Amino acid sequence: MAIREKEIVTETRKISTIEWVGLVLLLLTLVVLFINPGLIGGIFDTMLQRVIPIVVNVYLTGSLGSAIILSVMTGRILERLGFTDALVRIFTPLARIMKITPLIIVPAIYNILGDINASGRITAPSLKKAGATKDEQKIALVTMCQSQQSFSTFMLGLLAFSKAGLWSFPIVIVGIFLPVILVPFILSKTIYRDVKYKDISEMPRFTPSTPAFATIFNGAREGAELLFLLLIPAAAMVFAIIGALEFVGIWGPIEAALTAFLNALSIDPQTGMQSILVAPTLAMNTLVETINNIPTRFAIGSFILAASGFPLQIPLAQIPAVWSQNCDLTGNEAMRAAILGMVIRILTACALAWILTPFV
Repeated sequence: MAIREKEIVTETRKISTIEWVGLVLLLLTLVVLFINPGLIGGIFDTMLQRVIPIVVNVYLTGSLGSAIILSVMTGRILERLGFTDALVRIFTPLARIMKITPLIIVPAIYNILGDINASGRITAPSLKKAGATKDEQKIALVTMCQSQQSFSTFMLGLLAFSKAGLWSFPIVIVGIFLPVILVPFILSKTIYRDVKYKDISEMPRFTPSTPAFATIFNGAREGAELLFLLLIPAAAMVFAIIGALEFVGIWGPIEAALTAFLNALSIDPQTGMQSILVAPTLAMNTLVETINNIPTRFAIGSFILAASGFPLQIPLAQIPAVWSQNCDLTGNEAMRAAILGMVIRILTACALAWILTPFV
């Protein structure tokens, strides 16, 4: 009996779009290596020089890395002591009037007391646990961006105002605490309207029953994981891109445009750029030294801008990374909400710089 072999027909796979991109990139790389071999090394070196001061000097050997670990640990201790449940109970009457879940203000309060990354790590799971809608989670994220991401930023700002003889009370009340109330209300009536009031009796308790030592140790370990596995890689990514843009000559005009933009918004360009690109704490430390040399309006604008979700790597990388892993939002949804929060904060800084100057 004869055995018939089936003829195997092989189809040629079509080249996909991304493969064309890869081929073009390979061709360009070969051309660059032939014409100017130092170009690729130059780009990498510029990226490295941009990343090292942030990753090494700010996060590793500076105070920010330790502050993040301690903030997460402190946040977990506060949570264990009933802080989250207490905030929900206090905010419930106002939330009933606004017809939103009381839990949306909690990330902003944790942000004021600790750190914006720790706030997301601790409070985002609580929002999910409480059954908050995606719109409510976005409102909580936008509201979180209306307050400073480090308590040291707040204290240095007060020191600067004291040095200049300015009355800081209206700046703090109107610039920091009032937006925490107004922003959720406005957003719930305009952009994010899928909200509903949920009484405290309908929500679970958020106070864990973890033993004291385990709470402290696990909080510190969680802070270290947040720092090394999420925040440092996110910061390195953003500043590597800035370094590449700087090498090809694009970042200089962008930086100049940002400086002119801040100046037009009544925000001190020097401290404003430090808040956006490096750290608001550094900006407020600079403000302590320069506040007597700049207009009062610019000082107020700089303080309110620093009391936000900046620097740049936070809304563009760190918030999406942290929130997408701890609540129902995707990375893109979290990033868009964070960017909206920063736009609101920039406009708030401009408006309040003019409004509050006569009262201080």
